[in-house]
Amino acid sequence: MTYPETRRTAVVEEHFGTAVADPYRWLEGDVGRDPEVAAWVADQDRAARSHLARLPLRDAFRRRLTRLFDHERLTAPQKRGERYFFLRNAGLENQAVLMVREGTGRPDRSLIDPNGWSAEGTTALAEWSPSEDGARIAFAVQDGGTDWRTIRVLDIASGAILEDEVAWARFTTIAWAKDGSGFFYSRFPAPEEDGSPVAGHAVYFHALGTLQRQDRLLHATPDQPHLVHLADVTEDGRYAVIHSSPGSGGSAPTVVDLGSPGWTPRTLAADFDSYRAVFASIGPKFFLTTQDGAARGKIVTLDLGDAEPAFVDLVPEKDGVLNDAALLGGRIIASYLVDAKTEVERYRLDGTPDGAVELPGIGSAGGFRGRATDDEAFFVFTSYNAPTTIYRYDVAADARTIWAAPTVAAELDRIVVEQRFYASRDGTKVPMFVVRRRDVAGPAPTMLHAYGGYGISVMPAYSPAHLAWVEQGGILAVANIRGGGEYGRGWHDAGRLLHKQNSFDDFIAAAEYLKAEGIAAPDGLVIQGESNGGLLVGAVVNQRPELFAAALPGVGVMDMLRFDRFTAGRLWVGEFGDPANAADFRNLLAYSPCHTIRPGRPYPAILATTADTDDRVVPAHSFKYVAALQAADLGDRPRLLRVDTRAGHGAGKPIGKVIEEVADMWAFAARWTGLD
Repeated sequence: MTYPETRRTAVVEEHFGTAVADPYRWLEGDVGRDPEVAAWVADQDRAARSHLARLPLRDAFRRRLTRLFDHERLTAPQKRGERYFFLRNAGLENQAVLMVREGTGRPDRSLIDPNGWSAEGTTALAEWSPSEDGARIAFAVQDGGTDWRTIRVLDIASGAILEDEVAWARFTTIAWAKDGSGFFYSRFPAPEEDGSPVAGHAVYFHALGTLQRQDRLLHATPDQPHLVHLADVTEDGRYAVIHSSPGSGGSAPTVVDLGSPGWTPRTLAADFDSYRAVFASIGPKFFLTTQDGAARGKIVTLDLGDAEPAFVDLVPEKDGVLNDAALLGGRIIASYLVDAKTEVERYRLDGTPDGAVELPGIGSAGGFRGRATDDEAFFVFTSYNAPTTIYRYDVAADARTIWAAPTVAAELDRIVVEQRFYASRDGTKVPMFVVRRRDVAGPAPTMLHAYGGYGISVMPAYSPAHLAWVEQGGILAVANIRGGGEYGRGWHDAGRLLHKQNSFDDFIAAAEYLKAEGIAAPDGLVIQGESNGGLLVGAVVNQRPELFAAALPGVGVMDMLRFDRFTAGRLWVGEFGDPANAADFRNLLAYSPCHTIRPGRPYPAILATTADTDDRVVPAHSFKYVAALQAADLGDRPRLLRVDTRAGHGAGKPIGKVIEEVADMWAFAARWTGLD
């Protein structure tokens, strides 16, 4: 291909005795304010879309994706008073609609429909929370994919939007006071300019009917400005609970007695060496999940009424990884990951076992919602060949019934899911799911996906996008590599900071296994990942380009020497390391996708995707990465940059944009893996 021209500069900086060139730093300029960057992006995107439009399977994928996404999708309801609140997408609506059901058996009605908020469908409903009595909803508006939020309040009975308006919320929950007088939320100070680093996260209380400048500060850590704080309120309304985290590595809870005059905070744990999270309380007695002294997690209690409060083990560590817990109907419902699949256990309040919750099959169950004293609860279940279904769970009877189940335009009995285990470079056993059509045995064009970061577990889930690939005769492989949380804290720690290479080794070993076992075709393997997964794809392509026919890095962190200089990038230091530290710098430089491209070796076809409004992983990462790829001698396959507009990091992206982007990616992958 002939690529658009990209200007190079002579920027070179020395770090710890190493000279590092940065010829495309000018591409860090803001697309909306820098005409040269905007022109370059437009040229690159135009070239990419022109190429993609001519691919043989592009229209076929677009049509099939449209059909596969065209089914009703609901979230598990939240019950407040006699009202049930939930999100619903009828199928191809760009944004989900907030619905209410006025009691069992009553018809649903729409409360908030964001589909009319913008002509292109890029303004979305983000976080939302009903008041305790179900009379009002506080909801966050997300415009153009940004992480910034504006919070408004809806009166349910009248349908009126109140005058209250809260700006600059980001990485926030919304937690109502028990009496409905207002809500807690998290915000940063207004940024100096777009893309500038953010710091100073804090929790405030907004009283209804007042101006935001009158909001009361609940919790902040000016001595630790790079912590993130998320607030909740206990079911009895007595305490606010703030979970603070540096972004990776652990969390520490603080509680505030809302009945005390000064709202004095009381920190339950002062360090961030382990994850600790309050999930329930009974009076001054708190129930927490923690990895402190238990790498796979355990449940503990702490009673503030004791003379010397201390953590007391309630449910000990098990072989499975404790993923979540809830207090529902007088029972503790605990979800565990066992080889990346969900099992759910019941416990009495004294910690004694009370049986297991029978699930519909092998897959992912979670999101258990309900009240501590109410037997009615809800959860979701999904798997690669099981669309997301909402179940009503009767805690007392230990029985489940379907509350909402979608009807999809797919023959799911044709889809086979199996789990395999393979050895990584150092002998570590890594699980991997393989999804295929029953009549496809391999070797076949194969898409390998992973994430491998932040302790996030990649669990079996229904995906219309992935199903479209499998239906066409491709194979999907999902590797649960180190850096995730599939096997607890140790699995995460083994794939972060100075051990990050383990994530890449696990992914490379997955690719080798797929070929050695005759699953992937010899020149038919494409790798795909987003965000931290985009970094994963970029890094392993540079390390083993001959393994892959194509690569699809999305919204990736590609410049590991400057990631901490933009928006929320400083929060990632606990995951990747600090470029200002000598040991971390050398480790980051060893795998940074922008800095480790190897000219003179044939590279796979690469389609990098991003959005001009992504203010989490700023698009400059992908801009600089693709510019460097196009300038290097890497063989004849294309290296393209596709840039969406007003789509952000992915949350709130309109369904129409999702379908168009996936159709482009899958058609590109099909062209270079031989899928027809």
